[in-house]
Amino acid sequence: METTGLQECETATATLKRSPALHWYRQMGAIEDIYADLETDEVSEEEFREAVEQKIEQMGGLADEETAAMLIAHELADGEVNGIADIEPGMDEVKFIAKVMAVGDLRTFERDGEDEDGRVINVEVADETGSVTLSFWDGQAVSIDEGQLDVGDVLRIKGRPKDGYNGLEVSVDKAEPDADEGIDVQPGGTTSIEALTLGQSDVTVRGLVLDTESVRTFDRDDGSEGRVANLSIGDETGRVRVTLWDERADRAEELSAGTAVEVVDGYVRERDGDLELHVGDRGAVEAVEETVEFTPETAPIEGIEIGQTVDIGGVIRSADPKRTFDRDDGSEGQVRNVRVQDETGDVRVALWGDKADKEIQPGDEVFFADVEIDDGWQDDLEASANWRSTVVVLEDGATTRPAGGGAEQDAAETGLDAFADGEAAESDGGTATAAVETETAGSDDASEDGEVVEFTGTVVQTGEPVVLDDGEQTMSVETGATLQLGQEVTARGRLSDGRLDADDVF
Repeated sequence: METTGLQECETATATLKRSPALHWYRQMGAIEDIYADLETDEVSEEEFREAVEQKIEQMGGLADEETAAMLIAHELADGEVNGIADIEPGMDEVKFIAKVMAVGDLRTFERDGEDEDGRVINVEVADETGSVTLSFWDGQAVSIDEGQLDVGDVLRIKGRPKDGYNGLEVSVDKAEPDADEGIDVQPGGTTSIEALTLGQSDVTVRGLVLDTESVRTFDRDDGSEGRVANLSIGDETGRVRVTLWDERADRAEELSAGTAVEVVDGYVRERDGDLELHVGDRGAVEAVEETVEFTPETAPIEGIEIGQTVDIGGVIRSADPKRTFDRDDGSEGQVRNVRVQDETGDVRVALWGDKADKEIQPGDEVFFADVEIDDGWQDDLEASANWRSTVVVLEDGATTRPAGGGAEQDAAETGLDAFADGEAAESDGGTATAAVETETAGSDDASEDGEVVEFTGTVVQTGEPVVLDDGEQTMSVETGATLQLGQEVTARGRLSDGRLDADDVF
């Protein structure tokens, strides 16, 4: 039977598809494409082909060259991260590019069972997402100590991450310079609080001291005594709790709120879901002569709910004396209650521990950060300022900024400019103090008979009349409610001859 030209073409094509030579050509082309897609300088194409052949031998012929090439490519790509912020302890291997920010000193140590000492040198590197400590060992460490690595060099790094003494570290297996890559970070620069990430080390942050705590001692596993203290700092991007260890702990008692400081060589850890900045033997906290701005954002008090951890602020309406109590473990604790009011409402705040010693009086404007909202006395909400909270007494005229914006909020937005530079800031709108006067008096003159007023204070006399004391003045209250000495209440009613005839007591 005669064949047509089309049939002859199809037959020839089928023969070529079965041709070993064409199969080899297609495989080799696939290997080239796979290697090109890697976009790596870590191995040459020749080394890549050799690895493919070794993979085929390892698999006993179960994989062809294309499959083996894909497996090798996957192995080479495995561990690559987008930036330092993606590195976590426990990863088998990571590959990334970073710039050298600081080079440490060469250290020697004794290895168990070996005559020759080990050597290590730490190098701080960073990219746009964060920073990390690199550990170079033995021969690599000696080469770096001899000057083969400079601050500002960009490196391609392959290593194994771990949780080191001062935070995240990467033990380097291989590091090569890459002059063609650009990393937009500058050695010796500072970072903002908002930019802090877990595992960062060699961190420099400038902030305003917001709150300080006393030094505490504890026993270590080796029998030695440790020392620790905390302070809180804030900048224009946020705030962070700073933990100071051992010799550095004294700085918490030497610094006062409102001081601008620079934290040097800190490292970032996590505690109860929050990032903390730690300062050890290598670090320091020093006062600096510059202005650092911090503007707190607060939640409206009327919107807070049980179980929340929030930031609130406003003017102190009343302040109770400090009370002491015995804990279950036999130690003595202390607490002090104050009541704070903003434009939307008021709430009792319990100040625990050292925070009970803060000098807070009625009329002060105070910022409370990270307070826990609990169910208080008589189902009234209560904000608890505990060890993780920050309590800042603001300068006269400085106001907090409610979160969420809005025209009225923007009008009163002065922030903590006065707190930062020592001068009182003026508000374009009504201050929180003015809001309290309006809420309390209900008119321009709270002393006029017949006006409906509110008065919040502590019961210092029961019977008829009940006498309330808010820390600045007392108010006689006519009420049928049964009250107890020391109870904090709010009475609402009309004034008559300087006495409040209460319709409501709550």
